[in-house]
Amino acid sequence: MNQNLWRKHAMRYFQITLGCLLVCLGFNLFLIPAHLLTGGISGVALIIYYLIGLPVGMQNLVYNLPILYLAYRVFGRLYAADTIFGTVALSVFLDATHFLVDWSICSDPMLNSIFGGVLAGVGFGMVFRANANTGGLDVIAAVAKKYYSLDVGTVVFMLNFLIIMGSVALFGVEVALFSIVSIYVTAELTNRVAAGLNREKSILIVSPQAKAICNDIMENVHRGATFLDGRGGLAEEPKNILFVVVSLTQVSRVKTIVSHHDPQAFMIVSDTSEVSGKGFTLACESYEDARRKWQQTHEKQLEFEQLHGRREK
Repeated sequence: MNQNLWRKHAMRYFQITLGCLLVCLGFNLFLIPAHLLTGGISGVALIIYYLIGLPVGMQNLVYNLPILYLAYRVFGRLYAADTIFGTVALSVFLDATHFLVDWSICSDPMLNSIFGGVLAGVGFGMVFRANANTGGLDVIAAVAKKYYSLDVGTVVFMLNFLIIMGSVALFGVEVALFSIVSIYVTAELTNRVAAGLNREKSILIVSPQAKAICNDIMENVHRGATFLDGRGGLAEEPKNILFVVVSLTQVSRVKTIVSHHDPQAFMIVSDTSEVSGKGFTLACESYEDARRKWQQTHEKQLEFEQLHGRREK
């Protein structure tokens, strides 16, 4: 049990480290060579770096000291430890990979803003997905998510936007506009990676043939299904509602099954993420084994009811 716990923590910190490395690659390969800005504490550090040449990583670490105290006060010791780890890793990698700035692999500022934003967004998303952060405005965004249920990437984008607007006077409108493009891309990728890139589909089916549809889905698609009780809004008649979660490639098969049993069935297909449990994040027994166990249980129940009925007579 302890080995599994240590392995889990080791993988989590490896994910945080890899995420910080990706962020720094985005900065030093794309954003800094194009003299673009980012938001938050690292954005302030970049402004000072462009003006007087102070190392970005060192500045990032120093500026984050009061924010690390905020993380400890609001979220506790474990969150503060993760924040310190992410902040130190990001700061060290920023300076350790600074030599990549001289490579200048791309001269187009638009491409630099897009690909820098992609790398930074994937990296930040991996850090957030590991339930950690890299300090700076990430902590403020995490506070907003905790108390106001706002998306982390959206909060970071809003705060970064204000900072970029303040830098227009120093670097001009064009730099600010390209930087906003990069920040937007970063925010979008952060949200997507933090929520999970492998999104599944949840399907609600309302049909009198829900039982037959359910059996067909379990037998041919090999996905579990759940019946929900419902009533019509007009006549309040009972409705058979079937709920099932499938992968993207299985949606068309479910649609075919529903159309075969009831062409007039009402069906909603929605995106969903963070699906966990049997059949997704946990191993699930095959449909044949589950069906066999159900039949055995059903037969035993029938035998018990028959025997109980004979005794009563």
